[in-house]
Amino acid sequence: MAGLLIAFEGLDQSGKQTQAERLRDRLDAAGRRSRLVAFPAYETAIGDEIARALRGERDYGPDVMQLLYVANRYERKPDLQRWLAAGDILVSDRYLASSIAYGKAFGLDARWLLDMQAHLPQPDLTVLLDIAPETAVQRKRVDRDRYERDLALQARVRAAYQQLATDPSWVRIDGEQSKDAIAEVVFTTVTSRLALP
Repeated sequence: MAGLLIAFEGLDQSGKQTQAERLRDRLDAAGRRSRLVAFPAYETAIGDEIARALRGERDYGPDVMQLLYVANRYERKPDLQRWLAAGDILVSDRYLASSIAYGKAFGLDARWLLDMQAHLPQPDLTVLLDIAPETAVQRKRVDRDRYERDLALQARVRAAYQQLATDPSWVRIDGEQSKDAIAEVVFTTVTSRLALP
């Protein structure tokens, strides 16, 4: 059986990591082999360069940053393909749409951002955890990276995500709810939309 790829998207502090971990745990408990992945993958060479840029140690333009993010996903492509071929359910904390949403927020061409990722494994379902930029600030008040500190940017990113979430392969979930309420909606949606037993 071929695997599945479920991507969580949203602003920083929207609960992507928490909900991805909860979904993985529930899938495992239900007897489905699943694996958590996250992007950027900071443990790679390109991931380390991304981390430096986010800390302000590099001064790359928005186009270079998106090229780095996409290259970072291609670094992990062989692993993703191998796991999917083995029938794993991959639960990803950020994936392809992050480049499109953030790139559009910086004025980059969405088609370019989409086309360069065409040869990566595509998500079977993308879950948008939608929160207001002000909520993100309340949830993390210190150690915010340069993107997190820019509320106007975050508002543009949110608008781009909301537009992307009109696609039938997406589901938009109110990320302002409690963690438990979100987890229930996520699990119910994933099992019904992907016809999981």
